[in-house]
Amino acid sequence: MATEAEPIEQTTDQQPQEAAEPTRGDRVKAAFKEQRGHAVARTKAWLEGEDIDPVAAIQFAADRKQRQHAAKVARQQQTTAEAVGHLFHAKKRAEAGENVPASVLATLGGRAAAAEARLEQLQATPVMPPNDREIAGARHSKRAGRAAIVAGSGLASLPVLGTALQMTAHGQPIVLAALGTGVAYSWYLISRPFTARTVEGVEVPFVTTPTGSLPPTFQADPAGGTVVMPGSSGVVMSVEQLPESTKPFPLRGARTPEQVAQCVLLAARAENVPIVEVSDVVRQPWGWQCTVRVSEGTPEAIIAKSGDLETRFDLPTNGVRPQPLRARRACAVLRLVEGNPFSTAPGMPYRAPKSLSITDRFRIGTSVGGDPLELSLAGVMGLWVAASGGGKTGILQALAEGTTACYDNITIDLDPFGDGLEDLGECVRITARTNEQIEAALLFFLVMAKGRARLRAKLGMGKKWKASPEHPAVTVFFDELPKASALAKRLFFDLLLVGRKELIFAEAASQGGQSSYLGGNYAQMVALKAVGPCKVEDTRSVFGDGSVKEGYLPHKLSPATDTDPKDAGHIFIQGVPGMADEPIEYAIHETPSATLRQLAQERLEAGLLDPDQDSLDAMRGVDLPEYVEPEYDNDGNLKKPAPVELLTWEQLLKLCGAEPPAGAELRDGPGRAAVEDSVAVMEKAGVDRMKTETLLAAVQHHDPSAYGQMTVDEFKALMKKAGAGAPVTLGQIGEEQNPRGFKLAKLTALL
Repeated sequence: MATEAEPIEQTTDQQPQEAAEPTRGDRVKAAFKEQRGHAVARTKAWLEGEDIDPVAAIQFAADRKQRQHAAKVARQQQTTAEAVGHLFHAKKRAEAGENVPASVLATLGGRAAAAEARLEQLQATPVMPPNDREIAGARHSKRAGRAAIVAGSGLASLPVLGTALQMTAHGQPIVLAALGTGVAYSWYLISRPFTARTVEGVEVPFVTTPTGSLPPTFQADPAGGTVVMPGSSGVVMSVEQLPESTKPFPLRGARTPEQVAQCVLLAARAENVPIVEVSDVVRQPWGWQCTVRVSEGTPEAIIAKSGDLETRFDLPTNGVRPQPLRARRACAVLRLVEGNPFSTAPGMPYRAPKSLSITDRFRIGTSVGGDPLELSLAGVMGLWVAASGGGKTGILQALAEGTTACYDNITIDLDPFGDGLEDLGECVRITARTNEQIEAALLFFLVMAKGRARLRAKLGMGKKWKASPEHPAVTVFFDELPKASALAKRLFFDLLLVGRKELIFAEAASQGGQSSYLGGNYAQMVALKAVGPCKVEDTRSVFGDGSVKEGYLPHKLSPATDTDPKDAGHIFIQGVPGMADEPIEYAIHETPSATLRQLAQERLEAGLLDPDQDSLDAMRGVDLPEYVEPEYDNDGNLKKPAPVELLTWEQLLKLCGAEPPAGAELRDGPGRAAVEDSVAVMEKAGVDRMKTETLLAAVQHHDPSAYGQMTVDEFKALMKKAGAGAPVTLGQIGEEQNPRGFKLAKLTALL
């Protein structure tokens, strides 16, 4: 039988075994292990850039952008200096009697002007604040640089240590001692107790108080670009998240996206606007932008209350700019504008003569959101409406700057009241100002359009005319349409009906868009329509009765005054080929007059196109509209003469004072004699251009019997009748910057 095990007796003299104390070596090892852990953690955090707080990262990114901008300006200064230098030397060679073609001088002048314009644009463009991508790139650059330092120091330590040992062996132990001291101190710095930093919850201070704590870039005036704030994607705040009993406050009190969302929701609730959600809050240099959603109805409620909301936000007039979204009926992009959204919009790019096709898209402006406005005018009938001071001239010049750079287009300028395309006049093929000239030009191109309709199949073009240098398109700019004669309006109306497929299309401009003002319902006939500063009736007439509710608000724009450009050149637009119709504001790029004149000079010297002979021949088989035919009584007697006659191309050019087509011979008579005498006196004087008054004095001295009693106006009329056209801008002569007169090359071409 098994017996139970007896319990083991515990003797009182047995004591628990005490842990042995660590030796000095163990303590040193433990301390070194702890220090090594601190050093590794600190080095890793340093390599990862965890010591770089948001403000430091922003400052580093801003400094890097400033250096890049300065380098870009320096490169452009060098390019500009070279271009100006080449032009200067070419002029000196020409003055010294060398054979320097005028085309070479024009090309060099164009390059110099373009380089100077580019330099001015760069110098006038402030450096934008860095966005999230650029800040992240700055952090990455810092980390890469630190990794390179660590790698380099590790490799460099071997030769340094070897040199120190060698010098010690030669009786210089102080070097090894210094090296050891430096290493020991470095080890002390990185092995201290380390606590990892965290940037979670840290607010990036794009707008904080006081501003003195911000990097310099953010204390400057905002200038262009978009700064996306943290948390700008997704819903920022809904109406249910509003704190209780919170009152509306001005927009300037908002510092973060959440505060902006709260400001918008509170203001909307106070004005009974059914905004229930704010998302995608973005800090812009000119203010704030967000997406809002209404719970009922449409964003029309925001438009109706925009004035009251401006008061709630304490913004300037037109500071609340809603843009309803077609893709989301309940939503709108809400822009809260404190500054000029277009202050850094780029200027017009340089376009060399004959560098475009009329079918190409070219940029003419920029949206309030920073997107480019690009269009192709080929076959597009357009109406451009803006009140006096609304910038119509600048708009038409921006369009014509593109069409006159085309190698397959003829530009025509009609204006019964003003100066039309003004600074681009030299590269326009026909400039018509009187009713007689305008009516003759419209009838000519109407008949040409009908002739081309019957010609397309023979040329194998298919259903639409195909533009080429041999068969060019025609772009007719018709400014101040309401001031045209009734006959001109009727001819223009007919051209709208038949010209599109034949690439004879028109861009009309008017100070009003109503049918009673235009003399016809033109706005509903054209595909492309744009409206600048105007009356609300013009907005509805051009864009439709419900357009204001949809967010088309050009009537809220302000026309220019003598001292303030305000919103001149700003437009809302529909019908741009390849682009969805959205109620968004655009600013048309403004080009300085001197630049436009230089471009016009280049394009004139590169040669202007004439209609193709195929089209001219096809016109002979076209019946004229009945309302331009003469009327006869039953006996065959003339009852009423034709209000306008169909002219040949040469006759039309002569009527409008344009240069005759290439190869046309100037007939004998007073006009040819005046041209011959002008060429003779210029060649004798050794100049390639003369002011009108100077030229008249010279020919009077050359032939007193023919010109002795002639006035300047009579001389200009005689030269115009001969085909020399009106006096053109000559460039600087002596102390005069832009005198007008005649050029030897053009007069010689007439002979």
